[in-house]
Amino acid sequence: MPRAFSLRRPSLALLLALLTTGLGSAGLAYGAGGGEGKSLPGAELDLLWVLPFVGILLSIALMPLFLPRIWHHHFGKISFGWAIVFLLPCMVVYGWGTTSFLAWETVAHEYLPFIILLFALFTISGGVRIKGSLVGTPALNTGILAIGTVLASLMGTTGAAMLLIRPLCRANDHRKHRVHTVVFFIFLVANIGGSLTPLGDPPLFLGFLKGVSFFWPTKAMFLPMLMLSVLLLVLYYIVDTVLSRREGETLPMNNIETGKEGERLGLEGSVNLLLLAGVVLFVLYSGFAADLPAPLGTEAYFMVYGVDIKVANLVRDLGLLGLAGLSLVLTANESRKLNGFTWFPIIEVATLFAGIFMTIIPALAILRAGSAGALGWVIDGVTRADGTPLNAAYFWATGILSSFLDNAPTYLVFFNSAGGDPEQLMGELSGTLLAISAGAVFMGAVTYIGNAPNFMVRSIAEDRGVKMPSFFGYMLWSCGILMPLFVIVTFVFFNPLSGS
Repeated sequence: MPRAFSLRRPSLALLLALLTTGLGSAGLAYGAGGGEGKSLPGAELDLLWVLPFVGILLSIALMPLFLPRIWHHHFGKISFGWAIVFLLPCMVVYGWGTTSFLAWETVAHEYLPFIILLFALFTISGGVRIKGSLVGTPALNTGILAIGTVLASLMGTTGAAMLLIRPLCRANDHRKHRVHTVVFFIFLVANIGGSLTPLGDPPLFLGFLKGVSFFWPTKAMFLPMLMLSVLLLVLYYIVDTVLSRREGETLPMNNIETGKEGERLGLEGSVNLLLLAGVVLFVLYSGFAADLPAPLGTEAYFMVYGVDIKVANLVRDLGLLGLAGLSLVLTANESRKLNGFTWFPIIEVATLFAGIFMTIIPALAILRAGSAGALGWVIDGVTRADGTPLNAAYFWATGILSSFLDNAPTYLVFFNSAGGDPEQLMGELSGTLLAISAGAVFMGAVTYIGNAPNFMVRSIAEDRGVKMPSFFGYMLWSCGILMPLFVIVTFVFFNPLSGS
């Protein structure tokens, strides 16, 4: 049965405190002349500024393993603490105005849109329940993974993952070996499946906003995505078949949530599928708004404490919250309970990623400084002496950094390093754009924090009683399985021997 969860006020209070820090201090900065347009001088920063980010990553990786009780009860305080470890020195060195502006800009432009989208998808998909007894055979599990891989490009990796992870876990409640199923689900549904449209994964959506045509990923990424997906699905089927045979004749727990025998297979809460379509439309609207006639299509914005808030983005975020509210009203509480729905996964993600978004600020500033920054060797390493791009290097550099940093801004860093001209990147440099896109999307599967749904899937699976591997334990899975496949992708599509 799903683990019971009660909202602990300290965790939520600390999350709100972090947001209030950005809001309140930004207000003071604005009143004192504002921090508008201020940023960290990435070329001046050394790698010591990245230590808070490394600290929060190590906390996520090691504390659940070695100090599980402390982590479970205080992860909100730990996340907040690492954010303060960055913000206080930043305030001392660069001043109150710059620090408060950066904090509020990060909250307004990145964190709130990020968590609102996740909250909407999490809430709405949690109202869809597949009734009846699904038995997690190798064929059924592989089928769900394949369906999720296809859906990920249509409704986003987060939407597809949140829609299917609960039915998949429920179907395998009777299985002894379940970890591999969730791990492959993260690989395929939460990451690689989102390769074909800007709706699939945030980096591709940013590319679309920068001028990359909507269907360019569909054509360019299809073969790499297909090859990886087929190889992983075949490998999963073999592994699951072997493990299933070892388990013997273990009978499924028939409708353990309902206690009803013989319940027919069906769909409950189908109105949420329409609401999920609404989420897709709102996301599309925010991307196409500039091309629509007024008043819907406007690039109008207003300033809040020195940070520009686009009207289209505000409409999107309010619309997403409205759809989540409709889902809560239109879906019976009993249905969510039978679906094993709890609020813990979204609370955990919101709390931890608040700290991650704060501490990542100097790391991204260093990367944006390009060759002049402390990580200039990374930027220089993707280009030949004559200025021509090394596509294999772009693939691995974008991918490895996307595994630990936010893959959307990492995509933009290398997009701009390659010239930033969408027409050229879709034309003569299409191989380079493919390398950047594939690295950002595919290698988000390497760590739990590489892509937001990874962490949520892990949390939901643990709520269902699946003993998921630790941060580094998961990396043993991902590196052991994915890295050899990424090497194959490199040689097939990016020809590292010629550097073309």
